[in-house]
Amino acid sequence: MNLSLKPATCTVKSEISITGSKSETNRLLLLQALYPAIVLKNTSNSDDSEVMTKALNTKDSVIDVHHAGTAMRFLTAYFATQENREVILTGSSRMKERPIKILVDALNQLGASITYEEKEGFPPIKINGQQLSKNKVSLPANISSQYISALLLIAPKLENGLELQLEGKITSVPYIKMTLALLEEIGVETSFKENTITIQSKKEIQARQLTVESDWSSASYFYAIAALSETGTEIKLSSYKKHSLQGDSVLAEIYRKLGVDTIYEANSIILKKSTARIAETLKLNLNDSPDIAQTIAVTCFGLGITCHLSGLHTLKIKETDRLEALKTELEKLGAVIKVTQDTLELGKSEEIKSGVSITTYDDHRMAMAFAPLALKVPIIIKDAGVVSKSYPHFWEDIKSIGFQMSEI
Repeated sequence: MNLSLKPATCTVKSEISITGSKSETNRLLLLQALYPAIVLKNTSNSDDSEVMTKALNTKDSVIDVHHAGTAMRFLTAYFATQENREVILTGSSRMKERPIKILVDALNQLGASITYEEKEGFPPIKINGQQLSKNKVSLPANISSQYISALLLIAPKLENGLELQLEGKITSVPYIKMTLALLEEIGVETSFKENTITIQSKKEIQARQLTVESDWSSASYFYAIAALSETGTEIKLSSYKKHSLQGDSVLAEIYRKLGVDTIYEANSIILKKSTARIAETLKLNLNDSPDIAQTIAVTCFGLGITCHLSGLHTLKIKETDRLEALKTELEKLGAVIKVTQDTLELGKSEEIKSGVSITTYDDHRMAMAFAPLALKVPIIIKDAGVVSKSYPHFWEDIKSIGFQMSEI
């Protein structure tokens, strides 16, 4: 499905309800599989979370996670602990290009039995589940936090818990802290001192209900819409809290520099375009929140300001090479942009080319990050259905606040 988006004005006062955080949901789904006494509310309706749910409840011996990177990492750790269960984890052609060796090596050091079915270091992998009795392992600290979280989530079910040593400078600390906070919420003792994380063993937990906070990554697209809208525009989003576990909640601070205030009201946030005066350039290190880099870069381009983003090295191994994809698509629109392995530099643009077709590279965030530009010029989003990976109702939601679109 390709969508043609026509220039429109966002409704001055809009309201959207966003489902639970994909990051929190996938962590809690795994914990629920380990501790069935957990009951979950407001879970994500994303493809990734549906993949997790299906995989955790199937008896199949071959499990296909498609494009779901989080599911691949978390399920690798989960099935490694499931005694007498043999599973082959596979995925899309892109998934077979995404490295898994660091996690597999760590699990095998703990006593797991995981081998590669095709290319060394990459899915598909064969897992023979068993009890893991070893409790010490080390990992490079600058890797994707999903590798680290995968180990932390299974740690309380290990016979002797886990002591994880991170070597070097740690990447994506908020995601690690999210995992630890969720473990503590179900009664697991954790410790994070300097580069050492310790998780105590816990065989059972008391029955409890947990409500998942709505997804801040999904909120990012509405921050972009607010930033590109007229002064006075308000968008109300639920359900959010001021003291969030999600690293992407830094959006509130970042977008204040782009003219958008965040007002916390009960369990909602109101995004208000409060001023036409914005920073002439935006310089950010997104080491702790790389998933919002695409949205921020496109917002800055739409506002005609320069930006320098760093801390982006993990974007090279996402659904696509997000840095190269951003460069290619923004250049189509007239941007002057440079990318390296870790950075993105965007020059000031005087105009946005009209009617450009944006390729999405099987990447949900590419589709949603570029959509707000329809407030400025006509734009075409190719393979628009890719948004289902994290936000299935995205197009319906932005249509409800004033966007005009048609399928082509």
